[in-house]
Amino acid sequence: MLKELIFTGLGGALVLKEKIEDELKKLEEKGKLDTKDVKSFLESLEQKGKDSDAKFKEELKATIKEIIDDLGLATKEDLEKLKEDLK
Repeated sequence: MLKELIFTGLGGALVLKEKIEDELKKLEEKGKLDTKDVKSFLESLEQKGKDSDAKFKEELKATIKEIIDDLGLATKEDLEKLKEDLK
């Protein structure tokens, strides 16, 4: 379910990016925007998307770790320690 939610969000972002690019190209063709402005805006938009994606991943990771702790599930580190203790 979580995976589907993430893919849905990423799909929505991709559709939005494509629509924005299409609209900017239309404005550029009509002469209402300069090519440099369009390129600069798209690069800025892409960087903001990357930053937002990185922040989302970090928040998701922290949330999952918190859930694992709350449920009392063993982590990979816990299992490795147990292996060592059993040797």
